[in-house]
Amino acid sequence: MQADLFRGIFDTDMSNVIALSDFLICIGVSFVIGLILAGAYMFRTRYTKSFVVTLAMLPAIVCVVIMMVNGNVGTGVAVAGAFSLVRFRSVPGTAKEIGALFMAMGAGLITGMGYLGFAVVFAVILAVITVLLSFVDFGARKNAARYKTLRITIPEDLDYTGVFDEIFEEYTTSYELAQVRTTNMGSLFRLTYDMVLKSEANEKEFIDKLRCRNGNLEIAISRQETTVAEL
Repeated sequence: MQADLFRGIFDTDMSNVIALSDFLICIGVSFVIGLILAGAYMFRTRYTKSFVVTLAMLPAIVCVVIMMVNGNVGTGVAVAGAFSLVRFRSVPGTAKEIGALFMAMGAGLITGMGYLGFAVVFAVILAVITVLLSFVDFGARKNAARYKTLRITIPEDLDYTGVFDEIFEEYTTSYELAQVRTTNMGSLFRLTYDMVLKSEANEKEFIDKLRCRNGNLEIAISRQETTVAEL
């Protein structure tokens, strides 16, 4: 009776039914793996509660899906298509968030195939690597705080070609005009520069001199890695 309860209504006598005990073990191991990966992701990382909860649950979800596919090639293709649609139904994430999601999905897939030992080893190794890379600040750019993006608005009658070069040479080690766009019905130009400041201590003095050149219009300075694409 218990075996019939967990048998699919479309299964045949030749179909293999997953034992309830095996099902619960796989789910439990997947959830533990999810907690390990979520904990590793939270180490020295800004995160939201919803994301880490999702990360903790994702291996178990993927595990169940893979177990239910159970060798059906057609269903497997459909599941792969469903997972690919998730990317386009969510807001763009950072590279680290996408990597964490792939790790969780990979661990869930391994668990769903029944290789619990490999899944645990996979999760522990990746969690340790993630923590170590965060601890040593791997990939961080030296003096990253001095890499800035400047957005400055100027009137349309001001020739922006070289108008700020003298100021840039005084306060920056390098600069590049990255974008020019019109705003306010074409009556203003908005210039975007990528630059490296010589010293953050002189940032206010740098902005004050720019204000004298652009007629005290809007000026914005931000770190380059925090800028977002604009439409």
